[in-house]
Amino acid sequence: MAEFFLSYYAYWFIFALTVVGLYGMLVKKNLVKKLIGMTIFQTSVIVFFVASASKWNATIPVIDPEIGADPSGYINPIPHTLMLTAIVVGVATIGLALALLMSIYRRYHTLDEPHLLQRMK
Repeated sequence: MAEFFLSYYAYWFIFALTVVGLYGMLVKKNLVKKLIGMTIFQTSVIVFFVASASKWNATIPVIDPEIGADPSGYINPIPHTLMLTAIVVGVATIGLALALLMSIYRRYHTLDEPHLLQRMK
């Protein structure tokens, strides 16, 4: 049983990150904490795809004479490339969200969701 948990430790770590991110987004009232939860959730999705695409005893996708043309000896670069794109989009999203939070704070003087909803009425 312990061997099962240890052999999938990366996926347990990803599961824990996902739960922490969802908790931050769903339960916290402060908008900055919700943004932090969203970032943790996004990171868990990226780590999941990278962990799923990795192979043991595989190398980068540049033809090696020792391995030859056997594709099982190489890592698929597409998931890693897509996750790099997701990281860039995520950074842009966080920057925009922080700018919106600053604008909200300047206008309503709070980032607490219940108080903000009361002031917006």
